[in-house]
Amino acid sequence: MRALLDDIGSLSALITVRTDGQDTRRPSFQISAAGADMGVRFAAIRWATNSAPWCWRCSRPAVTRPRSSRGHRPDQEPQRRVRVRDLYEPELPQLPRRRAGPQPDAVLNPRVHHVAIDGGLFQDEVEARQIMAVPTVYLNGQPFGSGRMELSEILSKIDTGAAARDAARLATKDAFDVLIVGGGPAGAAAAIYAARKGIRTGIVAERVGGQTLDTLGIENFISVMETEGPKFAAALEAHVRSYDVDVMNGQRAQALEPAATPGGYATVTLDNGAELKGRSVIVATGARWRNVNVPGEQEYRNKGVAYCPHCDGPLFKGKKVAVIGAATPVSRRRSTSPGSCST
Repeated sequence: MRALLDDIGSLSALITVRTDGQDTRRPSFQISAAGADMGVRFAAIRWATNSAPWCWRCSRPAVTRPRSSRGHRPDQEPQRRVRVRDLYEPELPQLPRRRAGPQPDAVLNPRVHHVAIDGGLFQDEVEARQIMAVPTVYLNGQPFGSGRMELSEILSKIDTGAAARDAARLATKDAFDVLIVGGGPAGAAAAIYAARKGIRTGIVAERVGGQTLDTLGIENFISVMETEGPKFAAALEAHVRSYDVDVMNGQRAQALEPAATPGGYATVTLDNGAELKGRSVIVATGARWRNVNVPGEQEYRNKGVAYCPHCDGPLFKGKKVAVIGAATPVSRRRSTSPGSCST
């Protein structure tokens, strides 16, 4: 870590490396602007993605992991930046998490403090907190969440009034000629081709990019020999937004009601109670990881039930485990679709 920081400090006269810190976690380092406490600390050493045959989501058995070195920006639209600046109460978060989420929060809001902890360096914390999945997030010392979380999900969990405001905002939207449910490759393609015809198009999705956001290596997608899941998802969203498409991200559809009369509008009801109408509705909800559907599976998800042996497997070292299903090791297989993982 010291060598890493010295190398970074040598890159610019605007960067100063100090080694007089007194943090209780050693090794660790903090990043701050001159004269300001940005509250961003790493008790971890960032590994290069290609340094070892590990899935991008894990790298090491970790409580959390810093943001991707590939530089993908989090979902920081202007309205979300305002929410980050204004939302948090004083002394609210101590938010360790893998990927950029609380890190930009801490930069935008001086009342937010974030620490990313590598469980490989601090295994005593993993054992004391009984961590069973990475990343695991603690808010003010209490469990907050585990597994992959987008910034929008974090804000929704903290900002309890967000759902009502979203519902009120969405209720003002006019009916669409084409309303698409789902933001993966199929939903994005449908939105692009509909908008190209000059008709009013909307797309509602939990996450634009869908399951590709959970995948690093995507190979053999026609015309693209190799890319990364987050980069692929960002390109999808950019392509969709280049047309006149109303993108409603972070929204989960709950029900679909057909038109009461021929030629009328179908209704899509969202989890927050808002209703969207479309003359035509395209359902492109895509795929999800396969579940066994046994009692307790959902209740113990990320609390003993794990889905990535590379991410969470090291946390169960020396314990009795049951493996359900089989797959080719990701370090040896060649993926054939944007829903697979390859390193």
